Amino acid sequence: MKIISYNLNGVRSALNKGLTDFLHETNADVVCFQETKAQPEQIDREAFAAIGYTHCHCHSAEKKGYSGVAILSKTAPDRVVVGMNNPLYDREGRVIRADFGDLSIMSVYVPSGSMGSARQDFKMDFLEAFLPFLNELRKERPKLLVCGDFNICHKPIDIHHPEKHTNVSGFLPEERAWFDRIIDSGFVDTFREFDVRPDQYSWWNYRTYARSKNLGWRIDYHLVTEELRPQLIHAEIRSDAVHSDHCPVSAELSV
Repeated sequence: MKIISYNLNGVRSALNKGLTDFLHETNADVVCFQETKAQPEQIDREAFAAIGYTHCHCHSAEKKGYSGVAILSKTAPDRVVVGMNNPLYDREGRVIRADFGDLSIMSVYVPSGSMGSARQDFKMDFLEAFLPFLNELRKERPKLLVCGDFNICHKPIDIHHPEKHTNVSGFLPEERAWFDRIIDSGFVDTFREFDVRPDQYSWWNYRTYARSKNLGWRIDYHLVTEELRPQLIHAEIRSDAVHSDHCPVSAELSV
């Protein structure tokens, strides 16, 4: 099973840039989106169904044009669960999960803290709620894949010029320490199982033309529980895809 995760920075914009052509060529079984920036009725389900993704489940923010996550699949999930059962975060459309047999796939869009101290505090509060939520879920669903935009570079290798970003949201010590905790709790960073090279990024700042210079951040991940490690076949970053300021990341599991 191949799973793609992609922060679209707007699903409607990405569709206008040839998103369906990329998805058709990639032929993933499950596609997880973040930052759809669309209400359910604004997502062109027919465009996705035309290339085989006949099942589209989304969790949109109450605020229009903001946040939002979705999961597309070629086969029907056995169950779809929206949100974290926490209205504070669920109103922002940040978490959705689909179960396929004993495998659970979750799409998450962690809040950004770059808009000021209030949002940074919100981000840290979200993270402190999210990890116990995952650990409790694992008791019921031990084979869990969590993918999406975490808005955190875990290690210096995951960001360009790390020495310049030690006080920047996304690379703060407390954010990186939280990422240590999720790894220590029994999650595996799939990409680093296969690729330990530097300069491998999934987001570039539009405003500074950073992509052409590859001055990026790796903030998009597939994390799997240790129970799934034996089934992990491959993971990669698809930096050739240019429908967003992010690029897709993929993981493959034997099933």
